[in-house]
Amino acid sequence: MENESNRYKMSPERLEELKKELEYDETVREKEVSELIKEARSFGDLSENSEYDEAKTEQGKLYSRIAELKDLIENAEVIERVEAKAGEVNLGCKVDLLDMEEDEETTYEIVGSQEANPMMGRISDDSPVGKALLGHAAGDAVTVEVQPGVHLKFKVLKVVTA
Repeated sequence: MENESNRYKMSPERLEELKKELEYDETVREKEVSELIKEARSFGDLSENSEYDEAKTEQGKLYSRIAELKDLIENAEVIERVEAKAGEVNLGCKVDLLDMEEDEETTYEIVGSQEANPMMGRISDDSPVGKALLGHAAGDAVTVEVQPGVHLKFKVLKVVTA
């Protein structure tokens, strides 16, 4: 059985974005970096050639990103939004919450770890808040331990499945 921790949950759209980025990096970007190296070599002595060093560093970063993209794509676990039960917090849904301590409302979209962006209201299902909310429905009170001894209390106001 495959190790679950090596799987990356993501939407079909995110997987497609990664595939496009990989294709771009392996074709267009790789040629650009190769040209930079070739041009820098033409400047002569490589031991004192900062352009060459920068181009090789850029090439290393590119190859590292290509390897990362391949790993993400090969180990993608595509999550279809239709898997969620209506009215229940699950991957791909939006959740309106009331922070019971601050008396403030907030909305989060529950996404896979590769799509998380807390500043945009997109939290991972693996984050403490995301994990705690999974399976809850409107009206539920949820307590989240964000770090030892520190708890947040939310009330689920509304769950919208995509």
